[in-house]
Amino acid sequence: MNEFEDNGERRRRSDAPPLITELIDEATVQGIAEEAWSALVGDEEFLVPLPGGLPDDAVSSWVEIVGPWNGAVVLTTGRSTAEELARCLLAEHAPPVLDDEDVEDALGELANVVGGNVKAVLPGPSVLGLPEVGTAPEPGLPADICRVDLLWRGQSLTITVQGSARVLDEQKNEVPL
Repeated sequence: MNEFEDNGERRRRSDAPPLITELIDEATVQGIAEEAWSALVGDEEFLVPLPGGLPDDAVSSWVEIVGPWNGAVVLTTGRSTAEELARCLLAEHAPPVLDDEDVEDALGELANVVGGNVKAVLPGPSVLGLPEVGTAPEPGLPADICRVDLLWRGQSLTITVQGSARVLDEQKNEVPL
């Protein structure tokens, strides 16, 4: 078969994109997060799968994934937990007082590593966006969300692999030919 032959594996415009819940489960997301924490945070304290509720001062970092599935991998935690994570990532290079940029860089790096590993288990070629920090992007369909609520050092941390609201908007606005 040559490269221009249609083997039927491409998605057509009329095909519904896959839901993340068809592609990945909570145990896989938690395993990816644990590997990232072990490698980057170097902490003996593991992530515990317990919902803890996010604090009012929650901060998020995320990376978008574009491919057969479109969405984002979002990490959300409280500001003090984000600072503690930044200290762990910076280790002996951590300044006495962390500035916002240090915290944002650390959270972005965690989102990048977790997102990259999520991308690796998804089917087909995908592209990983650059990490962002701020107010998390709006999720798409409720069925297109895989959420893991964890505790790290007794503090809440949520990892959400969520479909893109943009894809949902595009589907609503799509006009059949």
